[in-house]
Amino acid sequence: MTVPNVITILRLLLVPGVIYALLLRRTDWAFAGFIVAGASDAIDGFVARHFNQRSALGSYLDPMADKLLLVSVFVMLGLMGELPLWLVIAVVSRDGLIVCAVVLSTVMGNPVAMKPLLVSKANTAVQIVLAAVALAELAFQTQYGPIRLVLILLSGLLTVTSAAAYLVGWLRHMNGYGKSETPNG
Repeated sequence: MTVPNVITILRLLLVPGVIYALLLRRTDWAFAGFIVAGASDAIDGFVARHFNQRSALGSYLDPMADKLLLVSVFVMLGLMGELPLWLVIAVVSRDGLIVCAVVLSTVMGNPVAMKPLLVSKANTAVQIVLAAVALAELAFQTQYGPIRLVLILLSGLLTVTSAAAYLVGWLRHMNGYGKSETPNG
């Protein structure tokens, strides 16, 4: 077990604490947990790269921990009325569809290699900033003007664009399944 994997597992264990804090309306604790999780993500990535501690387990655990935290926080903020439900549904549906597509292609014997797209990285970055802004506004009882609205709209646009890009890539991948690479003669 590598140091980055241990850090990632600790981040996974932090998710229920953040959600519990939100259930109790302790947004200060939820914000602090979210920040600690973000910092731990940066630290485990740094350690993995700079100390040659990358692992196959880490390549699965790290994005899983990130998505679990982000989706959980989005769902909670949606239930609290802090994010529009249409955005929460879009975010959760996109991630669910990606997981279903990966599982389906694997079951069909045509596994798809998951490579994050640039639009997906931008989407995740905007979602992280949106969650942090919403949690900060709640924790510090402040408003950052139209920033949250802009982030909501941008997150919605990037979520839909990212879902469409993954769908097109997956359909292209699956369409090639079973076709011969050489022409019939």
